[in-house]
Amino acid sequence: WLMSDNMHHQWLLLAACFWVIFMFMVASKFITLTFKDPDGYGAKQEPLILTAVTKVEEVHVPEEKHWPEEFQPTGKAFSGNLIRQPLIHMERLELLRNVCRDTALRNLSHTAVSKFVLDRIFVCDKHKILFCQTPKVGNTQWKKVLIVLNGAFSSIEEIPENIVHDHEKNGLPRLSSFSDSEIKKRLNLYFKFFIVRDPFERLISAFKDKFVHNPRFEPWYRHEIAPGIIRKYRKNRTETKGLQFEDFVRYLGDPNHRWLDVQFGDHIIHWVTYVELCAPCEITYSVIGHHETLEDDAPYILKAAGIDHLVSYPTIPPGITVYNKTKVERYFSGVSKRDIRRLYARFEGDFKLFGYREPDFLLN
Repeated sequence: WLMSDNMHHQWLLLAACFWVIFMFMVASKFITLTFKDPDGYGAKQEPLILTAVTKVEEVHVPEEKHWPEEFQPTGKAFSGNLIRQPLIHMERLELLRNVCRDTALRNLSHTAVSKFVLDRIFVCDKHKILFCQTPKVGNTQWKKVLIVLNGAFSSIEEIPENIVHDHEKNGLPRLSSFSDSEIKKRLNLYFKFFIVRDPFERLISAFKDKFVHNPRFEPWYRHEIAPGIIRKYRKNRTETKGLQFEDFVRYLGDPNHRWLDVQFGDHIIHWVTYVELCAPCEITYSVIGHHETLEDDAPYILKAAGIDHLVSYPTIPPGITVYNKTKVERYFSGVSKRDIRRLYARFEGDFKLFGYREPDFLLN
């Protein structure tokens, strides 16, 4: 009987120990879940990462790129860490939605989904994709991707350069070519994306391409559009040199620029705002890529669209997408502060919607 009583006490003691351990675990879990750092209230929380007890092979995460000061991007500097890609793109879309709701910027962030916008959006029905073209942001390569997906060519390498922008032969229909009901269905159901770039650097690219290098097959930029801008905006009429960057900026920043835009027609797509091109506050886009982080964004877009196993984005030459602060400052060094402020006032919506910083030379 005595032995039985001792065993009974031992079992009770053991049960009590288990109960204490169990309560300690519950209390510990409760404290972990509910404790908040008062200084971190309202701040964005880092995602919770659970680590297994068993030893696993370490996952290699590529190091974040560090560029020289003159090549720092003006948008949010995101790491190339592919694990964070979904979060990065969620943040971009959330920023877009918040700026779209800002009534103070409404005139700069909203536009009608007109034929002009629908003409910019290319359709891949086979894979349910819409791509809005924003010139001077590497769009040629994306058009090649869609041409292959639509079946006009079996690989990107086979596409002749003169076919890419020939909309009679490249097999890329525009959204404007469909009926109203078909347009609405595609806007509601398809994967939709476009690419942006620092707005001022994009304008420099447009100026260089159309008025300095001026391809032979586009003579109207130099012989029709440039003289029209010079007649209206050049201060020193005795100068005989071609269109200068300060003339171009003066035209773009003029609140009454539209009377010339009408004369220039669709050629203005190379320098009008992203808002005017793609109506980002009216159309719910799935992804917005950034030219400055295209090495990470391109694979993410292909995967998000479900086509990464069918086609690859063409190889990007090293450094070509990096924002060049020195170049931008050099181009704007000959432009008056008044004209720069007027230019920024027109493109402020693009800066704010996509997270690009106001240029330092505008603040000084």
